[in-house]
Amino acid sequence: MSSPALPRHRPATRSLHSGNGHPSGARSRETASAPSRIAGRYRYDRDSGAWWWSPEMCGVLGLAAGAAEPNTELLLEQLHPDDRARVLEALTRACTAGAGFALEVRVEGSEVERTVVLMGEPDTDHSGRVRAVEGMCVDITTARPPGSEADQVHALQTEVSQLRAAMASRACIEQAKGILMLLTGCGDPVAFELLAHISSHTHRKVRDVAQSITESAAGHARLPDDVRDILRDACPPGQPIR
Repeated sequence: MSSPALPRHRPATRSLHSGNGHPSGARSRETASAPSRIAGRYRYDRDSGAWWWSPEMCGVLGLAAGAAEPNTELLLEQLHPDDRARVLEALTRACTAGAGFALEVRVEGSEVERTVVLMGEPDTDHSGRVRAVEGMCVDITTARPPGSEADQVHALQTEVSQLRAAMASRACIEQAKGILMLLTGCGDPVAFELLAHISSHTHRKVRDVAQSITESAAGHARLPDDVRDILRDACPPGQPIR
């Protein structure tokens, strides 16, 4: 099962191997001493076809971290056969149409079938073209909310909305940090410290500060006066601050 937007295999450009390798698709069996893994992160680069999975992502899928090179086919192999087409379609639409998704699917990568929420959000460039899809895989097997089925659906929808908001906030902050790094010539840690400094002195949330910076850089809005004054002091002479 494959898609033009999502090749089955990707070039070996980013490896999760951290020791002796195992055959591709090797699965880890859960034991009583194995640590519990609740959620993991992933990123799919559309241009290179490269996948990155966090160690927690491997755990949720029932794979030992570093046991196999992440790719689309390996992801689908861990899912219940009835869920694979839905996941592939959602990933393809995210790549081609920029549509985010949140799906409840079953994972068969361990001895006990798990229920997880797989969600993804497109990462676009300045022209709106999708360059990557990134998201989370959250194990909800033992964390289903109490109440009726309708109550459970509502609770899960609320949780997904919160996760999406957290991902959007993270993306906005990362973009703002990049802008500050360009404006000031500083590194990543200093850029975040500058965001935190502005947040503290303007009594705004870090995400709100980041959003004002990214919207200003895109020409969509003017920086608030107090944010602009702090950035003017932090930036070298000659840098345009809107």
